[in-house]
Amino acid sequence: MEFHLSSIKDAFDRVAKKQKTCSSKSQETVDQVGREIEQALATLQSPQDPLTLADQKSILTELKSKLNAIGSLQHLEGPTKELNSSIAKYQKLTEKLLNPDISKAYRNVEFDSHIINQIIASHFYRQGLFDLGDSIINEAEESNATAIRSNFLEMHHVIEAMRVRNLQPALTWVSANREKLVQIGSNLELKIHTLQYVEVVQNGTQADALKYSRTCLAPFAKLYKDEFHKLMGCLMYVGRLQNSPYAELLSPVHWEMTTEELARQFCYLMGQSYENPLNVVFAAGIEGLPTLLKLVNVMAAKKQEWQEMKQLPVPVELGKEFQFHSIFVCPVSRDQGSEENPPMLLPCLHVLCKQSIMKLSKNSTRTFKCPYCPAEATVAHCRQVFF
Repeated sequence: MEFHLSSIKDAFDRVAKKQKTCSSKSQETVDQVGREIEQALATLQSPQDPLTLADQKSILTELKSKLNAIGSLQHLEGPTKELNSSIAKYQKLTEKLLNPDISKAYRNVEFDSHIINQIIASHFYRQGLFDLGDSIINEAEESNATAIRSNFLEMHHVIEAMRVRNLQPALTWVSANREKLVQIGSNLELKIHTLQYVEVVQNGTQADALKYSRTCLAPFAKLYKDEFHKLMGCLMYVGRLQNSPYAELLSPVHWEMTTEELARQFCYLMGQSYENPLNVVFAAGIEGLPTLLKLVNVMAAKKQEWQEMKQLPVPVELGKEFQFHSIFVCPVSRDQGSEENPPMLLPCLHVLCKQSIMKLSKNSTRTFKCPYCPAEATVAHCRQVFF
């Protein structure tokens, strides 16, 4: 892919250079023609020396001769042809390199249509497009997406309320899920109460703020001492928090960050990822596609079929945002662990792939030594490792 981009950049640079040359020559020719015409007009319109008709014809004839000598069309035709040629080549190159037949990288994989339908519907529900999600479910005659829909509907109700500074739905939700949030170490409830408390401090009375702190913030005092002390300091600046050391609490950023965290926690408790799975799949596919296309072309040239391969012969590099679990590579065979060839824990606590263990043990017929220490083991003493 980098090679392709480099080739495209070089071609673009050539087009830019030709365009600059063509523009420069065109401007030079236009300026020269303009000067000759202006000079002829100045002579024709000179009040000091009236011209006869013959003189005027002579000046125009001379102007025509000079313009022909400049040869404006000839001067412009050459650079323009070169520019058009470069543009045509650039277009062909981009079409060749950036518009490949991506169907070559497709593998025949059996998909569960019910799961696919639910993923697509969930994609729309997650974005708040419930009408589209319902259409998918109804047309596909799926009946197992009701729970997902209701959960996302509740989440969007809470988020939309927060966007208009209404925290009551959010407070109701965190209160109902308090135990689950505590189990995962979340302080989301405190953050939401903090937003509400700041609103009371800024727009209410000191008595209102004190009452709210005693009722809603006091339970967090022991666990979050620093935050609690900071919030108590706000009581000294009721109605004028913007002029206090705690003015940053008024920043809209706190609302945005808390809203995002609520969405994350909501998805987590639903057993859903915060990132849209369909978006992640498409983004990962786009990033890995150039490598797959190159692999297909190389294997086609070698008359090899990659569709039947269980494992790709080259790694497909993806960014860290696409890495959701650990990958084990056997230190002996250098093969990546899979369902058919899972990582196995030896009694000495070293880990090898199952196929490597089978080779070392001659298909479980004898004990074998660990390649990394003197310890001996049998296949029966090895245990599969789950990441």
